[in-house]
Amino acid sequence: MNKVLILTYYWPPSGGAGVQRWLKFTRYLPSTGWQPVVLTVTPEFAAYPITDDSLAREVPPEVEVIRTKAINYFSFYSKDPSKIPSGGFANNPGKGLKNKISRFIRGNFFIPDPRRGWNSYAVRKASDIIRREDIKYVITTSPPHSTQLIGLRLKKRFPGITWIADLRDTWTDIYYYNLFYPTLISKTIDSCYEKEVLRKADQIITVGNNLAKTYISKTGGISLKMHIIPNGYDENDFAGISSVLPAKFTITYVGTLSEVYPLDGLLSALASLEKEGVDFLLRFAGTIPAEIKAEINSYLSITKTEFISYVPHQEAIKLMVESSMLLLIIPGTRNNDAITPGKVFEYIAAGKPVLYIGPHDGDAAYHLKLCGHTGIFSGKEPEEITKYLTEKMKTQEPLLMPHTEYSRKNLTLQLDKILKSS
Repeated sequence: MNKVLILTYYWPPSGGAGVQRWLKFTRYLPSTGWQPVVLTVTPEFAAYPITDDSLAREVPPEVEVIRTKAINYFSFYSKDPSKIPSGGFANNPGKGLKNKISRFIRGNFFIPDPRRGWNSYAVRKASDIIRREDIKYVITTSPPHSTQLIGLRLKKRFPGITWIADLRDTWTDIYYYNLFYPTLISKTIDSCYEKEVLRKADQIITVGNNLAKTYISKTGGISLKMHIIPNGYDENDFAGISSVLPAKFTITYVGTLSEVYPLDGLLSALASLEKEGVDFLLRFAGTIPAEIKAEINSYLSITKTEFISYVPHQEAIKLMVESSMLLLIIPGTRNNDAITPGKVFEYIAAGKPVLYIGPHDGDAAYHLKLCGHTGIFSGKEPEEITKYLTEKMKTQEPLLMPHTEYSRKNLTLQLDKILKSS
């Protein structure tokens, strides 16, 4: 059985979609003839925006997980783990001077990101593993994109290895990039890192068509080594969880929100329904800033909303299948057509109608349309959203069947083909 070294900063007890992607790949790779070896950070030296201890139970016992120290640069900013910024700064939206200075330092002195404090430790340990285990295949997955610089150094040190860069999100085009106030010099350095990774990696994987196009536009000659493997769902995560319809029409959003997520159209639509006496519940499970909660409750009475803090993955799945409708919102930023949250595919697997707010030509919208979902809106048409919600509240449709192409098992077969063809 061929061994493949997987370098990932996010690994249990870290939570989030990035963790689940490679946790599932390592579960199913052995059935295709690959033995994964995972290199990650020792938890006490890591900076995780969220943790989910339940995911540790999903690590296959036969998978070797090796951990190293790291310099946690976030600890210089705050000793409180809850202050580590989550995606889009949903948990840290402050506009004060200290916050702005901290962001400037992060964007100009820690390029591409502060988690590069793991890199020297990871390169040293990965080199030992490659020599000792005679590793021929190395995969680096990001964000954090500093992990790709580890792959870059390993490829220079071991030119005979096959290096696959898995890029789950945009790099210098990430929607909150300018919140770090990067100078022209910093942007140039970061862009050079990005282009060098794209040029030097033997194969590149992204999670969507528009994301792939974004990276192809950065530098020439990489289209032939560009592959798309979306995130997906694991049938085992849904085993034993019955789909039910709540007594009250319940719309559930799972994940984080920040000020760049367009809510006005949806909230206007729901406010009009509330005035008509329609009974419903808008439920959020995840990191929601106080300012966003206040905005939501400025439209709706508190009896129409529910806010739940971050829940373990299995509980999130349970919330999905016990909803009437699921809500997906894409940040209203440039290049947002390339954003595909990992929860899209678990929404699809849950079989409930999905109300999508984002670009009509986005990668996430593409997958939803492919699976028969019709509630696709830009967020600027409250009347149309109201009409759609009214229709769904009157007649509850049968469960939509998930497309098996998004099964984690089948997605692993795609990864297997890339590895074997490299």
